[in-house]
Amino acid sequence: MTTILRAWRRGERGAEEELLLRIYRELKILAAHHLRHERSEHTLQVTALVHEAYLRLLDQRSVDWRDRAHFFGLASTMMRRVLVDHARARRRKKRQALDPAEVTLSVRSGPDVELLDLDRALLALAAPYPRHARVVEMRYFGELDNEQIAECLGVSLATVKRDWLFARAWLKAHLEGGASGP
Repeated sequence: MTTILRAWRRGERGAEEELLLRIYRELKILAAHHLRHERSEHTLQVTALVHEAYLRLLDQRSVDWRDRAHFFGLASTMMRRVLVDHARARRRKKRQALDPAEVTLSVRSGPDVELLDLDRALLALAAPYPRHARVVEMRYFGELDNEQIAECLGVSLATVKRDWLFARAWLKAHLEGGASGP
């Protein structure tokens, strides 16, 4: 797969089609995992999420693809971004349909808001701790195990475990109290 990724990056003929054939099924599994965390009446379907994320991945030709785990880590990030964009658009539509004086949304009023809160918290975590945020994205959204994450990030397994513990505590504190983390 790494060979195909690099051929795709170089713009070699047929590489994009070969890549899509090899990864499509796995992207659908990854998208289904992402959507399991969403509300049951979510309007974005697995196939649409895969296609939107894949289109965003096509713009990533400058990435120096290291391996399969690296690719799927970025694919997971793209899916998360698609879902966040979808939640934001849905929230905008709801607000436009209501009189602004009637809008009293709680920070914890539903799955869309929770996803947006998590996204904001991850962005806040990424500012001082970018590697920790990547660990969360790869583990939570990408379903990569610690060994795959360590390989993808080029760090030790112990570092990934420490980053995960720290990031979870930081995010919990941030989401519960609006603090800047522990």
